Amino acid sequence: MRTLVVMVKAPIAGAVKTRLARAIGSAEAVRFYRTTTAATVRRLGRDPRWQLVLAVTPDATRDAPFWSADVQRIPQGKGDIGQRMARLLDAMAPGPVVLIGSDIPYVRPVHIARAFDRLRSADLVFGPATDGGFWLVGQNRPGAVRGAFAGVRWSNQHTLADTLANLEGRRVALADTLSDVDDERDWRRWRRDR
Repeated sequence: MRTLVVMVKAPIAGAVKTRLARAIGSAEAVRFYRTTTAATVRRLGRDPRWQLVLAVTPDATRDAPFWSADVQRIPQGKGDIGQRMARLLDAMAPGPVVLIGSDIPYVRPVHIARAFDRLRSADLVFGPATDGGFWLVGQNRPGAVRGAFAGVRWSNQHTLADTLANLEGRRVALADTLSDVDDERDWRRWRRDR
């Protein structure tokens, strides 16, 4: 059983894409987030090669009407992004698990399938982001990611390098490199590409 977890935030002004909102305004940042999240769930949720699960924050919004009713939803829980990712990866059913964010408008089923394929010969897989972070993390067995996120500098050009440094000696594969949308330049490129 393969599981794809998409981490989502309630699409509320001031809670999502705050860095982007400073440049384009809260209303447009929320509109972008809603559009991208809905498209991601539609594109990836129909694929029979995996089960899609939405990991929702804040936890109290798990049953809110803005989430797709036909997709399993679970709370992300407390902690920093690394703690939440590790907990979510370990909480899934046995088998390979891939976790992504919801602000990667260029992700397609082929990217997810390749990440799962890489887990056949690796303990962990990461999808590098063009900004030095990562848009995807996956593990082939519970606990493989343990310790990966200790001391990681989040949301900067060192994020992936810090994470990989924590994993010396483990079999790590890299998936496709994609862009997320964090700032106005990324957003303008996304609009142009649409």
